[in-house]
Amino acid sequence: MKPTTLFKQLAALALSLVAASSSAGIYVSGSTVYENGSPFVMRGVNVAHAWYADKTNSSLSDISTAGANSVRVVLASGKLWARTPESQVASIISQAKANKLITVLEVHDTTGYGEQTAATLNEAVDYWISIKNALIGQEDYVIINIGNEPFGNGQSASAWTDGHKNAISRLRAAGFKHALMVDAANWGQDWQNIMRDNAASVLASDPQKNVMFSVHMYEVYGSASTINNYMTSFKNNGLALVIGEFAADHFGKNVDEGAIMSYARQHNYGYFGWSWSGNGAGLTALDVVQNFNPGSLTTWGNTLINGANGIKATAKRATIFGGTSSSSSSAGHACGTAPNGYPYCCSANSATGNGWGWENNQSCVVRTTATSCNWYGTSYPICTSVSSGWGWENNRSCISQSTCNSQ
Repeated sequence: MKPTTLFKQLAALALSLVAASSSAGIYVSGSTVYENGSPFVMRGVNVAHAWYADKTNSSLSDISTAGANSVRVVLASGKLWARTPESQVASIISQAKANKLITVLEVHDTTGYGEQTAATLNEAVDYWISIKNALIGQEDYVIINIGNEPFGNGQSASAWTDGHKNAISRLRAAGFKHALMVDAANWGQDWQNIMRDNAASVLASDPQKNVMFSVHMYEVYGSASTINNYMTSFKNNGLALVIGEFAADHFGKNVDEGAIMSYARQHNYGYFGWSWSGNGAGLTALDVVQNFNPGSLTTWGNTLINGANGIKATAKRATIFGGTSSSSSSAGHACGTAPNGYPYCCSANSATGNGWGWENNQSCVVRTTATSCNWYGTSYPICTSVSSGWGWENNRSCISQSTCNSQ
């Protein structure tokens, strides 16, 4: 077989995989989440629907008005709290779409399994399958967070890993093509690094390779170095991470919320503050607003919404709702856009290699370098570290100049 023929077949396969991911709606590629074909960085708030169903519609509207582009919604499977029926789930999705919010749905009954009475991941999957009709067809708007904090402390790494692999397998077999979100062990805080060390294996088990990972950053994350080290490990491994829950403190113990928001912005990782309102005794400091009143921000809420790295400063609407892609912000594209979709570097000093640089917290392309190849109708970036064939740089496929010339 001629090399050029092989390259053409590989390119066709790559295109088919991209098409498959795109048809599934929201999807993951490397460390980046995409919606409607555009990079999407989630900036949102958790909503406790399972306990305050009558407040959900107004909360969604208020959260959208505050500038969020997404929302994470607490559902119940019936194991610990009254089951959220399919009709309510359909209504939540509809209301979120009306408010231009991407929705993450999670089953809360799995919280702390193994250390307290809770639903298993299998029981969570049973719930998702039971409300399937509300979810199928919503892949552009909904991410399924399989189970909230599904393992407490003292659980084995294999239990977390195998449990999620099995859950993903069952969901795919049932016809779910949604992006899936997986919560960390240790009540979501992953202080044993079980998720960090096994995330790649879980992603590899998914036939659609469409899994993102969620850590809940509370008192374990009281220092900037711990926060940055954790996020950096996922970034270096090319894995999509979301801070699914965090606040300014937890049961009176400090959380470095400023560092969480700053590093999330630096790494282009999403975050969801916990939670809009309704936290019980000892946890009222976690409320973003008092008594569901959007005009009464708490200290924590003011940081989350109005801080330098907060929702208003960093959130961009999903393009499926008519928003502007985060990759095409005026700051990022001040010096124009390269054919491969990346911004041109404004300063040649930003370059870290033959053609790539880093400005405004994102990759950029040095203008003097040949940047893309039109490979049978599809644009790919030119590799800077591969002399022939295909490569992988900046979390996406690239093609060598020699291979591009050979077509």
